[in-house]
Amino acid sequence: MKEHSYITDLRWTGNQGEGTLNYQVYARDHEISIQGGIHPIFGSSDPAFRGDPAKYNPEELLLASLSACHMLWYLHLCSVNGVNVVDYQDSATATMVEDETGSGRFTLATLQPKVVVSEENMVGQAQALHAEAGRKCFIANSVNFPVRHRSDCVYVESPDKH
Repeated sequence: MKEHSYITDLRWTGNQGEGTLNYQVYARDHEISIQGGIHPIFGSSDPAFRGDPAKYNPEELLLASLSACHMLWYLHLCSVNGVNVVDYQDSATATMVEDETGSGRFTLATLQPKVVVSEENMVGQAQALHAEAGRKCFIANSVNFPVRHRSDCVYVESPDKH
């Protein structure tokens, strides 16, 4: 079994002069970076928890990780199975419930990939490979809530084929 290690750095940037003296005086802003990374990710908390809506929150980043992991596995599986994907987009959604203590948990994520393939006879296999990508996705295998897929695979004739 191979083991892989990952390192990220997080720095809180929300001290507005009084630290965490009380719940209202500090910003939830932070920066996430990786070793060798050029651009940090600017984060905050969800606006429901006094965060900056213009910055990514941890819940969005978790959903983005699920979406990206699925896409990367999917593209790999397509490439080794002779399915030529020419476009891939996903508008993923997730639901989190908050309990009476203020704690919360994700209950469901739904990936909604829209895939375009280069040949009409590839559509069926392209659709089927989403299930395998879902089984192989490292992130989906690491969460304790369902990750569903509502994929749409189509062939769109290229304008240059006329």
